[in-house]
Amino acid sequence: MTTTQSPEHLLSAHPVEPHVRERILAALADIERQHRVTVLFACESGSRGWGFASPDSDYDVRFIYVNRLPWYLTVHKQRDVIELPINDVLDVGGWDLRKALGLLHESNPTLLEWLRSPIVYRQDEEAAAALGGLARSHFSRVRAWHHYAAMARKNFREYLQGEQVRTKKYLYVLRPLLAARWIAQHDDGAPPMRFAALAEGVLDSARDAALIGAINDLLAVKMQAGEAAYGPRRELLHAFITQELAAHAAQPLQAPAPHADAAALDACLYDTVLRFDHGTGTTS
Repeated sequence: MTTTQSPEHLLSAHPVEPHVRERILAALADIERQHRVTVLFACESGSRGWGFASPDSDYDVRFIYVNRLPWYLTVHKQRDVIELPINDVLDVGGWDLRKALGLLHESNPTLLEWLRSPIVYRQDEEAAAALGGLARSHFSRVRAWHHYAAMARKNFREYLQGEQVRTKKYLYVLRPLLAARWIAQHDDGAPPMRFAALAEGVLDSARDAALIGAINDLLAVKMQAGEAAYGPRRELLHAFITQELAAHAAQPLQAPAPHADAAALDACLYDTVLRFDHGTGTTS
């Protein structure tokens, strides 16, 4: 496993074992054959994508796929999600393109994270570029801020109230907390998915040196211990989280809604479905 450090010395690692990558690619190919779909984009969505996987972290593979034209021309809506049974290594699930585009229209933060993942297993270049452009044009700062602020508040309330806490849960509060801060400080797009890059954008290496050190200590434990590891409450992190959540309550973000044309979403669906139903992407 290769571990890197940002200029602020935050640990970051995105390990993907070669034999697991082969299993992932094989699983995606099987999905295409069994469901008669084409995978347009497949990425890592969990702690490996964020950069702080534990030795026993599984692989959270998420993908967007397109069906053949007849699938879209039915009176009754069909299931628009494909999920494989979770095993000891892989958690694989994906959304149909029409569902994904509808969620882009709503600036869905989960989908936006997929599209910014530093680990991409497969992608159709044309579709990925189109989805990336639509993600940027439909991004809503207010929706994203409230999503991350609520996630941080919920995880803090549910997981970090005891004297002994599950170590990884600090990162599941800090990540959305820093994402909300990023959105409040930047008006030009969604926060990075990679945790180290996210922290770089909102923490000052001099002013926040003690906090960065505490986060780095936490990252080192998370990346060396198991997913279920427990430890004592970390007072510096606890104080920072409490302060940030209080600031959220006192001054929630307000920002204008994006001026995005929904017709562009329809055009993407139309063009992509036809391209893979009749073009080179057709599966026999």
